Amino acid sequence: MDTNSLEQDIKALIIATMSLEDVVADDIDADAPLFNEGLGLDSIDALELGLALQKRYGVTLAADSEETRRHFASVRSLAAFVATARAH
Repeated sequence: MDTNSLEQDIKALIIATMSLEDVVADDIDADAPLFNEGLGLDSIDALELGLALQKRYGVTLAADSEETRRHFASVRSLAAFVATARAH
């Protein structure tokens, strides 16, 4: 799966997991923050999204690490993490 397709897939996963009914994938900027001022997700959302990523892509995320926070910075950083994790 190429990077753009993976980003679109992750956007769709975020929309489905967070039940963002009025949002479509094109509304989400791949470089925009997922938390606070960006998409506005919170720590509970992060847990749900982490579980969804684990189920969908088979990746494992550390519960509360600085590295995990960097992966969750944006859709683009999540896609890079998933692509790297799946390559190993």
